[in-house]
Amino acid sequence: MSVHIKSNRCRTTLVRKEDVAPEWFVVDADSQVVGRLAASLATVLMGKHKPSYTPHVDTGDFVIVLNARKVRFSGKSVAHSEHTNFTAKFANKVYERYTGYPGGQRQMSGKQMLASHPERIISEAVRRMLPKNKLGRNMLKKLKVYAGTEHPHQAQQAQKFPEYLMP
Repeated sequence: MSVHIKSNRCRTTLVRKEDVAPEWFVVDADSQVVGRLAASLATVLMGKHKPSYTPHVDTGDFVIVLNARKVRFSGKSVAHSEHTNFTAKFANKVYERYTGYPGGQRQMSGKQMLASHPERIISEAVRRMLPKNKLGRNMLKKLKVYAGTEHPHQAQQAQKFPEYLMP
């Protein structure tokens, strides 16, 4: 049951977290630009694509991303033995993380990240586009990223990602 707030001019619907029924979507990231794809994914994870969007409630849907190994960055192409869409911007990209210990700052180039953890490229881009609070961390848990074409979520009967939300 949603709450209706009445005023003289308009009617606003606020959804409660008990009333949200999240859906599952599958998107193929093959030859998609990382930033544009991440913006679309963040919109769906937050629930901004729904008319019942409420900022303080997690109204978003689950998203399964396949072929994370085949994403690309915009920019000039550079020859790479394994990745056909490799660009100069991707080679110069630096991913930083902190272990929590003194002197524990770690840096990894885009080339190294693609080789070792390609799913982190998309999840980091999406994480930076979500709210920086507890709600945003819960939204990020609904993002499932896989480097290949297989995923273990067949039981959820995921739908194809809507065309109007694709970059």
